[in-house]
Amino acid sequence: MTGGIVTVAGGVMDPLIGKLKTLMGDEYNKFIGVRKQVSFLENELSAMNAALHKLELVDELDPTVKDWVDHVRDMSYDMENCIDDFIHEFSADDVKAGLIEKTIQFVKKFRQRLRIADRMEELKTLALEANARRERYKIDDCRPASSSVAVDPRLRAVYQEAETLVGIDGPRKEVVTRLMDTQKKLKVVSIVGFGGLGKTTLAKQVYDKISSQFTCKAFFSVSQRPDMIELLNNLQYKLGMKESNSSRPRKVDDIIEELREHLKKRRYLIVVDDLWDESTWNIIKCAFPEDGNGSRVIATTRVEGVAGAACQNDREGIYKLEPLSEENSRMLLLNRVFGFVHGCPPQLEDVMAEILKKCHGLPLAVITIASLLASEERSLKGWESIRDYLGAQSATNPTLEEMKSILNLSYMHLPAHFRACFLYLGMYAEDCEILRDDLIRQWIAEGFIISLHVQDLEDVGRSYFNELVNRSMIQPYKNVDGKVCCKVHDMMLDLILSKCAEDNFISVAYNYEGMARLHSRKHKVHRLCMTSIVGGGATYGPTIVVSLSQVRSFTMLGNSMPPLVLFKYLRVLKIDQGRPRGDEETRDLTAIRQLFQLRYLQILGPYPIKLPSELQGLVYLETLDIPDACPRTIPSDIVHLSRLSYLNVWMEEGLPELIGNMKVLRSLRISNSWVIHHSMKGIMGLGELTNLRELMIEVGPLEKPELDALVWSIGRLCNLKHLQILGLCSKGDNQLGSLSNHFQHLEELHVSSLNFCRVPTWMGGLHCLSILDLRVEETSTEEVYLLGGLPSLVNLIFKPSHIPKERAMLDTGLFPVLEYLEFWSQEDVMGYLGFEAGAMPNLQFLTVHFIKEWGGSIPVGMEHLSRLQEILLKEAYSDDAIVSMFRNALSAHPNRPSVEHWSGKREEVVRI
Repeated sequence: MTGGIVTVAGGVMDPLIGKLKTLMGDEYNKFIGVRKQVSFLENELSAMNAALHKLELVDELDPTVKDWVDHVRDMSYDMENCIDDFIHEFSADDVKAGLIEKTIQFVKKFRQRLRIADRMEELKTLALEANARRERYKIDDCRPASSSVAVDPRLRAVYQEAETLVGIDGPRKEVVTRLMDTQKKLKVVSIVGFGGLGKTTLAKQVYDKISSQFTCKAFFSVSQRPDMIELLNNLQYKLGMKESNSSRPRKVDDIIEELREHLKKRRYLIVVDDLWDESTWNIIKCAFPEDGNGSRVIATTRVEGVAGAACQNDREGIYKLEPLSEENSRMLLLNRVFGFVHGCPPQLEDVMAEILKKCHGLPLAVITIASLLASEERSLKGWESIRDYLGAQSATNPTLEEMKSILNLSYMHLPAHFRACFLYLGMYAEDCEILRDDLIRQWIAEGFIISLHVQDLEDVGRSYFNELVNRSMIQPYKNVDGKVCCKVHDMMLDLILSKCAEDNFISVAYNYEGMARLHSRKHKVHRLCMTSIVGGGATYGPTIVVSLSQVRSFTMLGNSMPPLVLFKYLRVLKIDQGRPRGDEETRDLTAIRQLFQLRYLQILGPYPIKLPSELQGLVYLETLDIPDACPRTIPSDIVHLSRLSYLNVWMEEGLPELIGNMKVLRSLRISNSWVIHHSMKGIMGLGELTNLRELMIEVGPLEKPELDALVWSIGRLCNLKHLQILGLCSKGDNQLGSLSNHFQHLEELHVSSLNFCRVPTWMGGLHCLSILDLRVEETSTEEVYLLGGLPSLVNLIFKPSHIPKERAMLDTGLFPVLEYLEFWSQEDVMGYLGFEAGAMPNLQFLTVHFIKEWGGSIPVGMEHLSRLQEILLKEAYSDDAIVSMFRNALSAHPNRPSVEHWSGKREEVVRI
């Protein structure tokens, strides 16, 4: 194992012992009394920590042992807070102060030192008592019933079988038949079934199958406690509607009226996923006009009453999803465990049949158990131990409790050092998109990932993420921006939240009253997620102050929040303000300067915010992520934050001149108005940030000296993996085209805002490049072949203004892993593209766009694109004759790819 072990119960103990070791260093030699206390605490805590790690492997703790674990955990948090106070107060003196000021500081610090020493004496007594209880309860006698991890190569087959192949054909055909009859009036079909049966999967399969027959379509999730304004705003976004320009607050009625107006006289297909109650449906359905043009709605729910209400109790409109058949369950399990569907080892046949019987045909249960069995490989003893655990939970029908027991088994088989990372997913709302790299930065800020060697913490975090993927604990995908994300099945989220409550790991409050009730609990709140808060008139009495004083991570989902001064030991602060409602006021965040332990700050939502004039007190800050909000100004001393590694902000004044000082930065994303010019000193400073892995910068029109400076700086960033230059289009060939640095690590390159004269030759050496967005003035077939030789290229957006007259026949070996191709030109792309057998063997999506008059032909050889699923014709292609020619040419294609006009937005989600 590469990373250090950070468990749930011991999640604070490991970093605490590390800090105690730090206090034993030479820097703190003058604090003799403190060092003595620290030495004693380290010895006592090490013994307790060993016991905690052992107890992580015990399925169900004795109540007295559980109470001891809870006590030690809270004591550890208190100890770490005490040490953090000590380090903060005495880490540095004000060398600029005069004699009087130094005398006052000495007296003040002497008093603080006495208070901390007294507190440490109290903690020493608590540690003695805890260790005495450990020995008295014989806790040490309790017995339990890696290298970097890559994503399991069988994972793609698992999701294909679970979501598109195994047992889906019959249900998909049946639902399509019920939907696509000759009825012209609006029709609703409800898919109802137990959690984990695959209702969402089926709805998505049907949606993909028939969506090309509708002019307007959307797929959106509701969840248990929807904010109706946010929900309807999301539906508008999925439909490609423009945001309202109204400055007044928008109500539900306003948004419904806008939706009805948009959908009126259009044939639409909408999937309403995960409905929980009739009242929510009664609001949503008001947005669907009845125009008699064959519109369709699909609703998924676990509740039969809701299913009936959605389709007006039309029995034909209710499709009850049944579990997988025995054969399909077997196929799914074998594919996950062994990578193929035939041939279970004979010695495992009987135990496999018994295990499948306990899964009752639930795809989620089969996949979850299969992940456990895969880790046991072909061990009969291992398979039997899993069967025996499930045997104690057997029942004649699948129940919620049995499903929870199956998921709990997966959790108990999770190595202890992954559990804190897994439970931290409880900080996210239901059906929320979770960005992988964002999640990993929070894990690091919380101290869940510790590298025992020199290995990069983010690499260790990705290994953790991949392990959760391989164990089917999370569902991975790529969003529309190509970013790796995950979702948590709602059944799995229920398990997470129950474990969080059991271990006092995360607390969730849906209103201020709920947060106040947390104070009545026995243990302190250490991580808090507040959701669905409205209004700004809340008061904060002493009860809430006590509740918040120990919080380490705080997520606020809403437009109002408690004062930041209440969070003394906060490390992770996330504020998601939602979409604008017309009554936005400037958010005053100047109080963050008092959060001296803050490591991660993220503010989402396009609200104006006010930051403090200085940030230098945030010495531990690693992530500053404000991608949408517009701060009035960025404090100039941001360049002195020595630990800041991720910076994503709007800088109206351009790059700081001293940005070259920020050498720890790994990711820099700078947004601003395109008319803003960055200073020459700031542009040159970029070249000093040689630790950068990601650079996204918006620029205005550049003069030659500025462009030369930008090219010089970029050329020095040899560790870049992601490079994106946005702004006004300018010719960049003479500078960027002649770069000698081949960027051996580059994975994504977005430079379509720079209009190259030709395809730069150095791009042929980008062997790790998977995504390329490139604009050139002119290209040749040889240059297209150069791009076709890139071995890792998956996504290509290529925009040559001028292309050769003769057709380019792309042959075997070119673009070996390309899945998405968008070809844009001022000239006739149709007459240029051609595909020979073996070309682009993995291409699934093809988008073509040209401006000038169509020459009457279409790309030849499309029948050779064996995995092609969809062709999009952009803007200029409004002629029905073009669509007909494409469809005729593809009529014999085994995949029957869809051919569509571009609607303005893509909502496809590409699975990993």
